[in-house]
This record gives sequence, structure tokens and C-alpha cells, in this order.
Amino acid sequence: MDRRNFLKQSVFASGISLVPSFLKGMEFLSPNQLSGYKNVIIIQLSGGNDGLNSIIPISNDIYHRLRPSIAKKEGQTLKITNDLAFNDKLKELKGLYDQGEVSIINNVGYPNPNRSHFRSTDIWQTASDTNQYLSTGWVGRYLDANCQHPYQAIEVDNSLSLAMKGNKMNGIAVSDPNQLYRTTREPFFNDLVNNTHKDMLDEDNQGYLYKTMLETYSSASYIYETSKIYTTDTAYPQSAFARNLKTIADFIVSGLKTRVFYSSLGGFDSHVNQLNSQDRLLGIYSEAIGALVKDLKKNNRFKDTLILTFSEFGRRVKQNGSRGTDHGAANNVIAIGGSLKKPGIYNEIPNLSDLDDNGDIKFSVDFRSVYATILNNWLEVNDQEILNTNFKNLGFI
Repeated sequence: MDRRNFLKQSVFASGISLVPSFLKGMEFLSPNQLSGYKNVIIIQLSGGNDGLNSIIPISNDIYHRLRPSIAKKEGQTLKITNDLAFNDKLKELKGLYDQGEVSIINNVGYPNPNRSHFRSTDIWQTASDTNQYLSTGWVGRYLDANCQHPYQAIEVDNSLSLAMKGNKMNGIAVSDPNQLYRTTREPFFNDLVNNTHKDMLDEDNQGYLYKTMLETYSSASYIYETSKIYTTDTAYPQSAFARNLKTIADFIVSGLKTRVFYSSLGGFDSHVNQLNSQDRLLGIYSEAIGALVKDLKKNNRFKDTLILTFSEFGRRVKQNGSRGTDHGAANNVIAIGGSLKKPGIYNEIPNLSDLDDNGDIKFSVDFRSVYATILNNWLEVNDQEILNTNFKNLGFI
């Protein structure tokens, strides 16, 4: 791998030309500008979350028959309808659902599903076909087409996902804005900023290095200075995932000009003894979401925020011999927000009497239709320009 490609895939890669005026002053959204400034928070449950034990077909005999040891019983669920129930660890989501702030989209997937974690994650993050290999993510292409600064898409993590990487511009990965700022104030960075001239920014490996580092320097300043405007006093759980969501809330309420946030919670590859491990993770997820929504509501930002949760695939309907589940296909996607047009159960529940040849749920909603809906209806941009094909608008927002 050459230096340019290495940098393009690194945490600091931003890949656009330097905006000199940016270093002269910081911009943020004033309280008046904040109203109506829409953003989306994308959360990946990495490892393949079992959607059937998250949003449970509680009255389905096939579900209970194929999962004799791991099917959730009625006392372990929170009722949605006579046919569906939340896992009892999702009590915060159940509360939001009851307030009309959750939309559950069932049977989301894509044709010819791939059951590899790595490949299916790439497919979801790039919005590609199964046999198509893309080097840019769908959020990265949104940045390329519609944004001026890399910090308009931020991943709260130590590394940048493929979803956030474009051709001309990448998002910024930051888990701690203070640490990122301190790192970019080391003598090496200061010397680079003070001694870089315009003619050093040609499009070769060295020029790309200079531009990347300069953009990192300026973005770190912007994120650090702006995020100091607001620090939440809302109590968040003591988990790494909750801390990430707290950081996102601070960014949003401070007036950071970011449109897309990305974070993840891992550990959902539940081949063995699934019940305890998945329940623990769903509890972490739900409690953190509950705190985030409370924080955003308190600051009048929830109505302008959409939270999308997905996993790279669902799990096999039939449990395996280790009281777990193997890699599956279609899954549910959860949208949370204060401005949903279609809250509740968006579409039909999984049909467990009509599975594919592997014993997996068949998809009826292409995941790229979810992206198209967000791009067109929420971020108000041309979804076809980013996704390269016309996908159905689902209208849940």
C-alpha cells in the first residue's frame, strides 16, 4: 500500500484541500440556527444482532419450536402487539415506542445475502450490490457531493469506518475531542502548519500528506473549540457506548455543523450461549439511547435528530447446538426520532414459514431504500447521486 492510500484509510484522513480562512475563526450554529438543522446518528450493532430476539414474534409457534432453549418467553418481553414484543432489556426503546418515536422496519436486507461479517459490513457501509466492490462509503459520497468540511460527518471512535470515506473527502474519527486537539498541537503538527506553503499541496503523495494533516489540524480546532460550548449534565450509563453517545449529544447541542454521526456497539456474534450475552448488550444499547434522547429533548434537539440502528445481518432462525444462532440474512432496522411520519411497525413481520434455502428470513426491504429515504427526506439531497441507483422511498420520515 502506498503512502497516499495508507493516509486515505487512516483515522486522520479528510482528503480535501485546505481552507485557509478556517484557521482564522471558528464557526458554529447559533441557537436560532440550531432549530431545523437536521442530523442523523447511525449506530451499528456489530457482529450480527439477532433481530428475532430483539423484536420478538412472540405468538409464532415456529419461533418457539426452532428455538427451544433461546426463545424469549412472554415474561421476558415487553408487548408491542399480540404478535410482536420487545426484548425486556429494551425498556427505554419501549417507552419511546409508546410515545410514537420509534419505527421498526422488518425484513431489511439485500439480494443474494453474504454471511461474512467483513463482506456484509462492507456492503452495508458502501451501499453496494453483493458482487460489487466499492472503495467509498455512502456517507463519504454524501460528503463529496454536498459538504465543504470533513467534520460534517463524525465517527465517534478511534478509527474511521468505510462508510465515512469518500473520493474527495473523508469524515473525521474522534473519540475524545480534547485528546485529538492535544495530539494535533504537538511540535510536529505546529511546524507543519507554520511552514507549509501552497506550492507544497500538489496532488502527489507528499502533497496529500500535507493537506491531510492540515485538515486534521483545522478540524481538531473546530471540534475542540465548538464542543466546549455545551457539556451535558444528563446522567449517562457508565459504558463506553454511552460515553460515545454523550459525546455526540455534546456535539449536537454545542452547534457543531455536523450532519452525520456514526458509532457502533460490538459483540453481537452470538454463536454460543446467546441469551445472556445478547441481553446484556441490548441493555447497554437501550440505556444509552434512553439517556441520549432525554438529553436531546431537554435541549430541544430531538425533533431535528434521527437515530438509525442496523446490524450487518440477522441470525439463523433455528438455534444451533451451542444455544446460540449462526449468521443469517434479513433483519430489522430501528429508526428513532421526534419527527417520524410512520412510527410503529412499518411493514409486515418476518414470515417464518417461508425461509430461504439456508433457513434465514427473506428480505422484503432493500437496506438502500432506508438510506435513500434518509438522504432525500431528512438530509434533503439527491439520493440517486449518492447511491447511483433509484431505490424506493419508504416515507418513514
